Amino acid sequence: MTGGRRSPALPGCGLGVGRRRLKDRLATAFFVLAAALLGLLVFFMFSFVLKQGWGVLSWDFLTEPPRDGMSAGGIWTPLVGTVQLTLLSMVVAVPIGVGTGLYFSEYAGSSRFARLVRLALRSLAGVPSVIFGLFGLSFFVIFLRFGPSMLAAAMTLACLALPLMATASEQAFAAVPEEYRAASFALGATRWQTIWRVILPSASPAVLTGVVLSIGRVAGETAPIIFTGAAFYTQGTARSVFDEVMALPYHVYVLATAGTQVEKTRPIQYGAILVLVGLILGVSALGVLLRARLRK
Repeated sequence: MTGGRRSPALPGCGLGVGRRRLKDRLATAFFVLAAALLGLLVFFMFSFVLKQGWGVLSWDFLTEPPRDGMSAGGIWTPLVGTVQLTLLSMVVAVPIGVGTGLYFSEYAGSSRFARLVRLALRSLAGVPSVIFGLFGLSFFVIFLRFGPSMLAAAMTLACLALPLMATASEQAFAAVPEEYRAASFALGATRWQTIWRVILPSASPAVLTGVVLSIGRVAGETAPIIFTGAAFYTQGTARSVFDEVMALPYHVYVLATAGTQVEKTRPIQYGAILVLVGLILGVSALGVLLRARLRK
């Protein structure tokens, strides 16, 4: 019907393909360049901190408390305080955050109320951490009368982690294939049996990733604990949840802004940063290993 004539669309189509390939190459080059710049930035930052703080790292630095106005000694007290705050906040945040994600994935549906609460949760994830600190000061410290304490600081950190953990858990549960649920119901299982024996095991690696990300954020936060329970200095580690506690992020902040003997405190400051980064990377590595094990 066309009589063997060349279609006018073909040259245009060829030109379109050429343009698309050019755009694809430009986009690929842009993303590679962005990733390389980010990698270089992280490398230089870590190299700088490593150079400044490597000299003070030792077993004594990790196991001795600060002394002489924090211009000597180690970081034992703030290191233990950071671990205590992180563990206590996760004891509260993990069951509530994972349970909230499970509710929105399996029970809430897509009603207007559920969409509104989801939007509120995602919005809370972007609220500056200092706002959570002021909330913790007003609610836990003053209204509930916890006072400046490890308990008030941990509850504030748990509130900070909840939006991230609930959102990550909901996405993990929603990613479980519908066929799994249908097969379980077809075998006569109840909804709870399906959740416990099918959905939770399938989603556990992704849920664990959300928990690890939350731990990393909680361990490195400073603003929420300044108002609620972090101490400038304590002579020992906290023995009660109602004691004030030192923490590595706040300890670094104090050394950087309030130290009077800068030449002595600066190496300790960078050493504390290295330990804090190592602690977060260690938790992340442990999470990756557990996730790989759960996938098997």
